[in-house]
Amino acid sequence: MLKEKLAARGLPALLEMNDERPVKTPEAWRKRRAELLDMLGREEFGFTPAAPEKVTGEIEKSQDAFANKAVQQTVRLSFDTPGGPFSFPITLVAPKAVKPAPVFVAVSFRPEVPDAYLPAEEIIDHGFAIANIFYKDVTDDGPACDGLAALYPRDEKTGWGKIGMWAFAASRALDYLETREDIDACRACVIGHSRLGKTALWCGAQDERFSMVVSNDSGCAGAAVSRGKAGESVDRIAGVFPYWFCGNYQAWRGREAEAPFDQHMLLALVAPRKLYVNSAEEDTWADPESEFLGCVAASEAWTIQRVPGLVAPDEMPRVGEPLMDGGVCYHVRAGSHFLSRTDWLYHMACREKFGV
Repeated sequence: MLKEKLAARGLPALLEMNDERPVKTPEAWRKRRAELLDMLGREEFGFTPAAPEKVTGEIEKSQDAFANKAVQQTVRLSFDTPGGPFSFPITLVAPKAVKPAPVFVAVSFRPEVPDAYLPAEEIIDHGFAIANIFYKDVTDDGPACDGLAALYPRDEKTGWGKIGMWAFAASRALDYLETREDIDACRACVIGHSRLGKTALWCGAQDERFSMVVSNDSGCAGAAVSRGKAGESVDRIAGVFPYWFCGNYQAWRGREAEAPFDQHMLLALVAPRKLYVNSAEEDTWADPESEFLGCVAASEAWTIQRVPGLVAPDEMPRVGEPLMDGGVCYHVRAGSHFLSRTDWLYHMACREKFGV
């Protein structure tokens, strides 16, 4: 049944090089991976500038938190750009009971920790640290050329959009976390919700240091395949939020079926690392079925590297029945568009199961 549903979507081939040669080995996949990164940079998100040579962190505030179970710090990260120095703050919460602690790098809608989207004490109690990035501290969620956006030259066709800038900031946070003795940066997971779920996917696709990538309700231009998608479309998202993407993305408005790419290719770039995609039953704008089919279609990138992809029955799972046995994990929960405590519990269970 899933094979028939995918065939009806008419997705472009994942395991076929640009010259139409089939991808049959892990070595060939590395070449195909480079092609996909280039295509998604050129046609959707824009090309990301090179990482800075050095990222430094200055602890501006430090205190015991969560009943003295953790240390919570405000750390200002700084690095040089072509337009001059740039800095932004992160909130780092590290459990005292686990050192070094695996970490969630959360690109978030709010600076506060804890927050409705971020059950920080529960995360700490499971032995995970949190590095929280308020996305507007990097650049505003709008067309204005401010913050990081003002400091890099930008080609109007292939220059990065705001999603790329927020993803870049998450990688800079990991640069800093690698210097911390209380953080296990080899077990870092980047996570985001909605537009920031798209951000987490693009970050993890580019930055292979992240051992796990979590996309929550990311929908169009995120985990959901665009061909045949219900709810939000490329035409709508590129028209309302053009600044999230590169200029070339406008060419695919209403032309999803003609594009040389689709979102299963973005998901595949996480392979063979752990990918977790989750949906909400009532989030028809994001379209849970299209998110799930994205996971199914992307799984070839894991199997070509001799790692199980999505291990699932031949149908979409029922609400509250997570699929966690392969390199690609998925669940759909009850409720609407939100990053909930339920989602976090599933994400942590997956990390604990696989040690990522």
